[in-house]
Amino acid sequence: MNEIEVVVRGFHLDIFGHVNNARYLEFLEDARWHAFAEQIKGIQARRLAFVIANININYRKPIHLGDTICIDATLHEKRNSCFVVAQKVYDKGTKEEKADALVTCVIVDPKTGRPVPMRELEDIF
Repeated sequence: MNEIEVVVRGFHLDIFGHVNNARYLEFLEDARWHAFAEQIKGIQARRLAFVIANININYRKPIHLGDTICIDATLHEKRNSCFVVAQKVYDKGTKEEKADALVTCVIVDPKTGRPVPMRELEDIF
């Protein structure tokens, strides 16, 4: 399955005692690296770069110290020069959704600085 599990620690929290909004970005990124590990190998083999163009996060419920959360990542949509990853953060025990996100990713050729059309990456995605 394309998900990771995280036990919330003190360093994840803000002054209000719940997970800081910036930590969600780290959780989501870690889950994407896990879910797309094979694709990332193919991208790196071609000396291309995996770039985030947009992230839209909906914070649904707070996450607290000691909570065990799961974060998933699935390919939601392929477009001409980008793809969208849908992600969910939920409580492992209750399955209550804590956050969701849509992340727009672009594969870039560092030599040109231009996006690589998705049709050229069919063997990877």
